[in-house]
Amino acid sequence: MSQRPLRTALTLVTAAAASLTLSAAPAPAAARPVDPKAVRDLVTAYVSSVKYLDEKTALADGYVPHQCSSDPAGHGSMGYHYFNESRYGSLDPAKPSALLFEDGKDGKRHLAGVEWIVLDSDQNMKTTKDRPSMFGGQKFDGPMPGHYPGMPIHYDLHVWLWKQNPNGLFDRWNPRVTCPAAPAHTGKMDMGHTSSSGTAHTGSSSTAHTGSSSAAHKGSSSTAQTGSMGAAHTAHTGHAGHAGH
Repeated sequence: MSQRPLRTALTLVTAAAASLTLSAAPAPAAARPVDPKAVRDLVTAYVSSVKYLDEKTALADGYVPHQCSSDPAGHGSMGYHYFNESRYGSLDPAKPSALLFEDGKDGKRHLAGVEWIVLDSDQNMKTTKDRPSMFGGQKFDGPMPGHYPGMPIHYDLHVWLWKQNPNGLFDRWNPRVTCPAAPAHTGKMDMGHTSSSGTAHTGSSSTAHTGSSSAAHKGSSSTAQTGSMGAAHTAHTGHAGHAGH
């Protein structure tokens, strides 16, 4: 590993310890000891996602770009979701189900976070007995509807490993991530994604990326991702049966 990722990984250990402590212990209760395995898993997730700093590697590994997701209530954005359906159900910190990218000033997309997605076993949003957790008991959000046609009801967990989130490492919206202004959408719309305020959001209108690194993104099906699959996402409204992403 190069020195820069190693230094960042060491910094992540400290940040992860603070995040895990704060998320696990309600104030003003005393902070509980940090789970060493949780910290190791976070570092594993970080190190394993280094290769996806190059967006081309993400595309080559089967991650398909979808629309940029923003919260209409103003809590932030998630960026562009790059979903890999073959990794749905993964609880392996080295194998995220989705990657979160944002547009950079250089015309390229930059990795901001990673995400794990687990399908709801009974496809019933009113039941939560199968809610998964990772990283020392961090519970997934959901269950929630799919974010594009054909995506089942599921749980998900966002982890902002590559873009510091002032709201917390596992918070669904990152106020430091932005999406392009969305013009009127004339193409196909994806599944609804409701924010914590209960309002629907549509994200930006296209998944096509025409920056310096690529003409238009192609997913695992080798068809350009131009918005017909990208979704207006359903945002989280809480752990117990909320809709959200």
